[in-house]
Amino acid sequence: MNRETPFDEYLTATAIIDCDHPKVRAYAKRVAEAGEDPVEQSVKLYSAVRDGIRYDPYAPFYLPDHYRASYVLERGKSFCIPKAALLCALGRACRIPSRIGFATVKNHLATKQLMDYLGSNIFVYHGFVEFHLRGKWVKATPAFNRELCERHNVAPLEFSGHEDSLFHPYNSANQKYMEYLEYQGTYADVPVAEILEAWERTYGKERVQSWIDMHKTRRARDLPDFATEEVVSD
Repeated sequence: MNRETPFDEYLTATAIIDCDHPKVRAYAKRVAEAGEDPVEQSVKLYSAVRDGIRYDPYAPFYLPDHYRASYVLERGKSFCIPKAALLCALGRACRIPSRIGFATVKNHLATKQLMDYLGSNIFVYHGFVEFHLRGKWVKATPAFNRELCERHNVAPLEFSGHEDSLFHPYNSANQKYMEYLEYQGTYADVPVAEILEAWERTYGKERVQSWIDMHKTRRARDLPDFATEEVVSD
């Protein structure tokens, strides 16, 4: 008789966390060796997603497909939630219990263009991953790639597999950087409808709809390039 374990839902593929997709499984195998210690595997997977998938806050977001791990892997860039979905899927592909977590953060060093786009420097439903390693859940935040961190004068966020990896409160010049305001909890899958509803409440339905319209009517090459934007402090 098969019995579910407390971690089964964090090891199972979903439509978005498609850890059973051939490309996701192949990528996980290429990055982390089979039979390797799960902590070492998680560190390698984290680094691969942090730096291998470029951070792009202007990526499409309004369909569940936009968060699917295999889609993010193929696209090669996205924002924090799809990057977390990919890391979560890679963890599950390596049989590491993995789940998605969300927090509201205040970014004191965003770009002017991004703050104009959002109408705020508050980021609602910022996504991260929790791996279950050596008997405890450990947070991993793969959002910002190394090159972007260097441009923003912030040390790249490392992950040891032993301690939580969360945004730095200050940058290298001791300026306020990222402030955690609230945690929304953890999930076995990406709650896309819940995220969109929260964004509409925070940023306004018209603004969110304008983002959707932008993606539907503009070609990808016409969208802003976050990597070239000017960093400002609030």
